[in-house]
Amino acid sequence: MTQAHDTKQRLLDTAQKLFYARSYEDVGVQEICREADVKKGSFYHFFPSKRDLTLDMLDASWKEFRETELPAVFASDIPPLQRLERFLDMQYRHHKAVKEQTGQVLGCPYGNLAGEMSTQDEAIRERVLSIFRDLEAPIEAVLAEAVTAGDLEKLDTRATAAAMVAYIEGLTLLAKTHNDPEVVRTLGPAMLNLVVPVSEG
Repeated sequence: MTQAHDTKQRLLDTAQKLFYARSYEDVGVQEICREADVKKGSFYHFFPSKRDLTLDMLDASWKEFRETELPAVFASDIPPLQRLERFLDMQYRHHKAVKEQTGQVLGCPYGNLAGEMSTQDEAIRERVLSIFRDLEAPIEAVLAEAVTAGDLEKLDTRATAAAMVAYIEGLTLLAKTHNDPEVVRTLGPAMLNLVVPVSEG
């Protein structure tokens, strides 16, 4: 890893941490540089603005999550609908761990930015929207597999996947509002009510 790459990565990691703990507007370039131990001139060498840093940060963080977390969650070692339950469990364990570390449920980093910036910055809004749509894909694939296997009645898998992402985001916001990760564990299973299992009788 080159020194330049290391400097850029520290800026990205620091911005991600600070935005998640607080908010986009509350964190400035000077604080990011100070926390990352990077001179402001170096910041502007890599990023023309805080907005550009944010777009790169979104791309990098989502790429890591998509390549490391999602394959394990949606692995085909268990039946399709159980993978959705595993996804909910991953969400719960994440928020529980964050609460234990910080004393707060910090919510979804993408949902937080969407709520704060969607009416303020079109590029950030579009980038977060693309992430949500990307998250719909493995859920849609699981639903389609369950339909093919006869575990679910035929349904609009695309619309249902979008509804499930919406449910998860709303659930996360509620957990953040209550400052209680148990909200995710308690209410999460209701997401599966969006689909109708095939009756065995």
